[in-house]
Amino acid sequence: MERRKSSGPPKRPKRAKKTNIATTALGEEPEKRTRDKSASMAGESKPRTLNVHVKTAKKREYGSTLWLKRQLNDPYVRQAKAEGWRSRAAFKLLELDEKFKVLKPGARIVDLGCAPGGWLQVAVKALGKNATVVGIDYLNVPPVAGAEILEMDFLDEAAPGRLKEMLGGKADLVLSDMAAPTTGHRSTDHLRIVALAEAALDFAEDVLAPGGAFVSKVFAGGAEGELLNRLKQNFETVKHAKPKSSRSDSAEKYVVATGFRGNA
Repeated sequence: MERRKSSGPPKRPKRAKKTNIATTALGEEPEKRTRDKSASMAGESKPRTLNVHVKTAKKREYGSTLWLKRQLNDPYVRQAKAEGWRSRAAFKLLELDEKFKVLKPGARIVDLGCAPGGWLQVAVKALGKNATVVGIDYLNVPPVAGAEILEMDFLDEAAPGRLKEMLGGKADLVLSDMAAPTTGHRSTDHLRIVALAEAALDFAEDVLAPGGAFVSKVFAGGAEGELLNRLKQNFETVKHAKPKSSRSDSAEKYVVATGFRGNA
């Protein structure tokens, strides 16, 4: 009886492809991390840089994906998280203070547009227990130990009076990191932020003690001439600064005015 020729060992059935059920804040699939191609491959001791690639989720627009990717790959965002700061903006105030020495122990300060609270954290840590730190924002800001927070629009007519009550006296420093929602139209956005800076200066001129300081965000442009003229009239020194932690592609900069001359 003739035997059938064997065609080889029986084939194993194909395994079903595993479904990755992991989900992250980035969408249905976990983020992919790749090694930075610019890293040295010749045995040098440079640390590896991980690049986070973000896939566009069904319910997230492409622009939002780009913003999220920039956030996740921003070294200041990572450092802020590692050090316990609420936002990368904390480093901006730290840099400004390192250069201009505006945070003085025991001072009274007010932070206009304080959300999410990074500047309040820096101020509380720098000023110590005897300081008075007050913040205001129309957004809800989780409590910051050592600071009082007023959930209110600074442009509300009642806001300046409420802030004065909370300060309990003349302020030594007025901070403003306020920024209006951007429209994408550079000139319009510039005019809006200058208007906010002028409103902050109105308040500062009313509440600052002689010798006090004013720090405010502005955008590069040509409409802040009147603001600068007022600052030069009322403060001994007026400087512009762009912290390293401010994104290079951003038009934002800060004006730092020190030595308030006081109300005549």
